[in-house]
Formats: sequence, C-alpha cells, structure tokens
Amino acid sequence: MSRSPRANAQPSPWRLMARRFAPYMRPQRALIGGSLLALVLSTAMRLLEPWPLAFVIDHVLSGSGQASGLLGDLAAGRDTVHLLWLCAGAVVAIAALKAVMNFSSTVGLALAGSRVLSAVRLDLFAHLQRLSLAFHGRSRTGDLTMRLINDIGMLREATVTALMPMLANIFILGGMFAIMLVLNWKLTLVALLPMPLLLWSTRRASRQIHEVSRAQRKREGSLAAKAAEFMAAIRTVQSLSLERATMRSFGGDDAQSSQQNVKSKRLSAGLERKVDLIVALATALVLLQGAYAVIGGSMSPGDLLIFISYLKSAFRPVREYAKYTGRLSKALAAGERVVDLLDEQPDIQDRPDAQPLQVLRGDVRFADVGFGYRSDDGSVRPLFEHLAFTIAAGQAVAITGPSGAGKSSITSLLLRLYDPDQGQVLIDGQNIRDCTLQSLRQQISLVPQESLLFGVSVRENIALAALGDVTEAQIVAAAQLANAHEFIQQLPQGYDTVLGERGSSLSGGQRQRMAIARAAIRNSPLLILDEPTVGLDSENEHQVTQALLRLMRGRTSILVTHDLAFAAQADRIVFIENGQIREQGSHAELLGQQGRYAELWRLQHPAT
Repeated sequence: MSRSPRANAQPSPWRLMARRFAPYMRPQRALIGGSLLALVLSTAMRLLEPWPLAFVIDHVLSGSGQASGLLGDLAAGRDTVHLLWLCAGAVVAIAALKAVMNFSSTVGLALAGSRVLSAVRLDLFAHLQRLSLAFHGRSRTGDLTMRLINDIGMLREATVTALMPMLANIFILGGMFAIMLVLNWKLTLVALLPMPLLLWSTRRASRQIHEVSRAQRKREGSLAAKAAEFMAAIRTVQSLSLERATMRSFGGDDAQSSQQNVKSKRLSAGLERKVDLIVALATALVLLQGAYAVIGGSMSPGDLLIFISYLKSAFRPVREYAKYTGRLSKALAAGERVVDLLDEQPDIQDRPDAQPLQVLRGDVRFADVGFGYRSDDGSVRPLFEHLAFTIAAGQAVAITGPSGAGKSSITSLLLRLYDPDQGQVLIDGQNIRDCTLQSLRQQISLVPQESLLFGVSVRENIALAALGDVTEAQIVAAAQLANAHEFIQQLPQGYDTVLGERGSSLSGGQRQRMAIARAAIRNSPLLILDEPTVGLDSENEHQVTQALLRLMRGRTSILVTHDLAFAAQADRIVFIENGQIREQGSHAELLGQQGRYAELWRLQHPAT
C-alpha cells in the first residue's frame, strides 16, 4: 500500500528546531510565559489605539454629538468636552501601558533567549570536546568555531530582532481580524480576498531564500576554516611569499559568499515589493467598499477609520515577515548547522554499565588487538593485526620504528582516543572499554610532542593538569622535577607571568619542560611520552631527558620515540614495522640480534 504524501512529508525546519531546543527552554518557562503574557497585553493596547480617535471623529468633530455605529451607545449622554479629554487621556494611558508591556516582553524574551542559547553554546562546546579524533580529523576547525560562535550568535540576534516582533504581530493579526469581523464581516471578507496570493508568494520566496541562506552559511563556514588555516600557518605563508596565492584562494570563496548574499537580498527585496502591491490591492478594495457603506449609512466614518487602521496593522506581520525573512532564513540555516553538530554521536562513549577504572599496580596488556583507520568513504586501512605485548607495572618500555609504523596509534588506543576493531587493551586485567573515559584518562599522564599551553599564568598552566587542589609548594616541586623552576624564576613575573597564545613567548625546550611539570603534578600511575625530545637542541634535549627520567621513576611508562639513544635507557624496547612487532628486548639484546633495530642504531650512531 502506498503512503500518502502527508505521511511522507518531513516536519518543517522550524518545528524540528523548536523540538531540538525544547529541553533548553524548559528552565525558562516562567520567564517566557511572563514575557508572552506581556506581549498579549501589549497587543491588546495596540488594538485599543484607534478607538479614542474614532470617538473624536464620530462624537466631537461630527458636531451633532450623535452618531450611529459601535461607538454611539458608549458616547450617549456625555458632554463633548468631557469626551474630548477622556479620549486624549486614553491615548496617553494606552501608549504608556503599551510601552511598559513592550519593554517587559522585549527584555524578558531577550533574557530568556540569551540564557537558552548560552546553555546551547556551553553544551555544544562540551560536545565538541567529546567527539572522537576521527570526527575532528575530517572536520575543519574554522567551520566548527564558526558554528560555536557565529551561528549561535546569529540565532540570538534573530530571536530579539526578528522572531520576537513576528510573535507580537501574529497576536495582533489574530486580534485585529477578529474585531474587523465584528465591525463588518462583509468588508473583512473583501480584505481577505488577496490572502491566497499573498501566502503563495511568501511561501515560495521563503523557501528560495532559505536554500540560498543555507548555502551561504556553508560557504561562510568554509571561508572561516580557510582563514583559520592560513592564519595558523602565517609563518610559512610569509616565509614562502605565499600571500598572493592565499589571497586568490580566500578571495574566490569570499566572492561566492558575496554573490549568495546579494541573491538572498534580491529575493527578500522582491518579496517585500510583492507584498506591498498585494496589501495595496486589499486596501483599495476595502476603501472602495467601505466608502460606499459610509455613504449608504450602514457604517460610521469612525468605524471605517478603525477598520482601515486595523487592516493596515493586520498586514504588518506579512510585511515584516517579508522584511525579516532573509534574517530568519539565515538564523534557521545557522540553527540547522548547530543541531547537526549536536546530533553528531561520539564514536568513543562510556558503556551503560561502565565502572571507574581502579589501578592498583599498573600492568598494561594489548591482547590480540586489530585496528585500522577509517577513511571518509567508510573503507578501513588496516594497521594492526593480532598485536600483543605486555608492560609490567613500573616498567619503562620504548616503542620505536619507522614513521607510519603505528607507534603513536598504540598510545591513542591506550587513551581510548580510538577503540580497537578486535581484541582488548587491559590495565590490571580490566578491559578499558568497560571503564569510564574520565577515570581511564585520569590514570594517565601525557607529555606530547607539541605541548599545549594556554594564555594564562605559568602557575595556572602547570596546575591545569592536577586532579584536585594543589598548593604552591606542589607547583614549585613539579617545576623543579621538570628542570623548569630556574627559567620560570627569570620570567618578568615569575610564576605569575602570563604566557602568549600557545606558549609562543617560550622556547621549544621551555614549553616541553612545562609539559613535564604538568605531567608531574598530575601524579598518575601511567605515563605516556610521545616524541618528547623532537626538535630540541643539545642543551634543551639534555635538560628534558633528565627531567623525563626522573618523571618515569616508579611509573608504568610508554616512550614513543625515534631517538634510539633515549630509547636505550628504557627497560625494554619494542620495535614496530608495518603494524607488527618485529623485535623486542633490552638495548643490548637488540644490538646482539643484528636486526632492524641494530641497523637503525648504526645509522644514528655511526661511531659506535
């Protein structure tokens, strides 16, 4: 049986957006409800605005004090001057109440929107940090940053400057057409004659504008990603005189984004002009029919004034929708990009029954591990097959071999940045996939090849890695272990010195010793060192090596390195090639085997 088109129809993007953000709105229900009540009261005041003027026209300016129509009974028996003062006072009172209600609804809804979207941004930032390395590997940092900052900012702006006025006008539209039906139902039906044409035009144009806005937001995300890539590599760009090439690449994307922006504006402007013409047609029809009704005595001039005023205001929501449709469409496209990111599921998650990891000794075992990296098309490039080795508690094992052999992948599997396709990684006999991610990573200290330092003080940078509160003495002790205390004291404000972005105000050796101090203050039983001496001169390499050897004492340590002189100081060396363990043993044992390790050793140390 075929399904009906309605059954196959997808929910509107606005409905999907409202459903996705509903959990963030629930804590703000009281504020949103109060603001909407103020909005309804403001609408009521706006509906009352034409009535004092109608009183004046029908019962003061007419000269007779008697008039037919809806207002006649209310004015019966009252003094003309008294009516005039009442009408003038009513104008001021209505304006004042409308101003108060407008202010309350505007501030209330703006505050609620700001709180909701701030919560969304915080959740999105936390979600981005939980997404796997595979996701970040195929995503562009600039685009992700734009979704986090610009897209949510656009949603916040649209909430205040477009969506809230539209809500107000929807209330006004309903109220005014209700009163118009009471005033003269025949005239109201005349006013509604052009509505089908109006709805068709706005729906068609809105759909086109939304598609263009969606493409533009995607293009702007790509533009932001390209700008971030070029700025991150500014040293290389300037060194190789690549400014013109980068300008051509950036300028091409910028031109396409500008074209899409102009197209969106053109569609919005065209919609506004169509709406203006249709509204003018409806007004002309009502004016003709209403004038005949007044001449025939079936309608008073004041009632016609109220009707025309309401008609003009009733079409305001449609006019403003045409005016703001571009902004709303951009906000909708931005919201879809945010929702797409929130709906992205992390590849690495805690199992429902995951338990905290308990490290009593620190044994590490890779048991029949198979693993490969997945490409964008879903295919898998195998790396390990039946990888198996053990690291005893407190033992230091160096993993070495040619580039691309899978050395760093072993540490990524231990940290659960990736999960193996087969087999298990165990710590003290516990499968790490059965443990919570937080408890696993708290048991491991890491000294990476490129340490990440933040633009805060030296003291804060060291203390960031601590698992609890730390004292000044502990921070200093960690810096001393890392051979960092001396150069820190020579900084302008010592431990209170604020570092440049990514630690740019420090040398490579100083940054690496800061990373060692951070690992020391974490004081975890497991330690991973990932190429910690790469790119250092002889003096800094000696300082870093001595600090690392002190850090490794009493910890189960995995040292990933190409530096065989450093690897030789480990208890055991595992030589990996093409995803397989080719040799393992102590430095002396591997030299005695005269295999690949011995060959590489002679290349690095030809004199020995």
